[in-house]
Amino acid sequence: MSAPSNRRRRRSGGGHGEASHERWLLTYADMITLLLALFIVLWSISSVNISKFAALKDSLSQAFSGKILQGNNGILSGGPAPLNPDGTQVQNFNAQTSSSTSFAVASSASLPSPNSIAQSLRNQINQSISQQELDNLRRVQAQIKAAAKELGLSGVIKTSIDERGLVIRLLTDKVLFASGQATLESRALPLLGDIGKIIARNPMTNPVRVEGNTDDVPISTAQFPSNWELSTARATAVLEVLLRSGLTPKRLSVAGYGPENPVASNRTAAGRSLNRRVDVVVLRNSTTPLGALK
Repeated sequence: MSAPSNRRRRRSGGGHGEASHERWLLTYADMITLLLALFIVLWSISSVNISKFAALKDSLSQAFSGKILQGNNGILSGGPAPLNPDGTQVQNFNAQTSSSTSFAVASSASLPSPNSIAQSLRNQINQSISQQELDNLRRVQAQIKAAAKELGLSGVIKTSIDERGLVIRLLTDKVLFASGQATLESRALPLLGDIGKIIARNPMTNPVRVEGNTDDVPISTAQFPSNWELSTARATAVLEVLLRSGLTPKRLSVAGYGPENPVASNRTAAGRSLNRRVDVVVLRNSTTPLGALK
């Protein structure tokens, strides 16, 4: 009896030992299950609806910038919550009664546009160029007046600056031409030569127009059938002297106005004397009004 009993005890004891050696598998399986559950939870948390995220981003951008985009459903426009479309509606935002939004809109409206900034810069550049041109004309004017004074001919020359440019007015009587003639007097050549040299050596490249003018007394000769031909011939004679003084042909032009541009009344002898003249005009390149310049 004792021997079988011992064998049963040994057999049952051996079975308990094998069971104890395999229990670690249960722990391992439980750990794998928990890890799997953890990964599933992490994945579900990290999964984001891209469209809802973009809607949330746009709504927050509007909220912080104070700008409402037309046709956009967001926080400020009273649309549904970006991440909960079926939720409670937010009260409509009134941009007109909100001081903060009004300030933002006013500030945005007060900022100059790129086009206005560019136009302002162009205006400043043009004004600077115009001012430099005006300074050059004034310098030429002063030099011509000094040359006329040195030659003792200050009484027959008058200079001024107007919207056209620098006007050098030369009276024709007893200085430039004889009555009814277009041949320059010899004593006029030094003055015209100095005028041409002063304009030519100045760094500016403004065009120069020589304008002939007469009084309204008719003329009818074989050489000059009317005052138109006489005024044009006199202007051409002055232009030829300016060419010989160094002015380039491309800068020069000639015009004859006859009696059509009087500067005084033709009813008096003194007025007619003032109308018989040749104007050398250094034309302005700029269109900026003189009143806007110093």
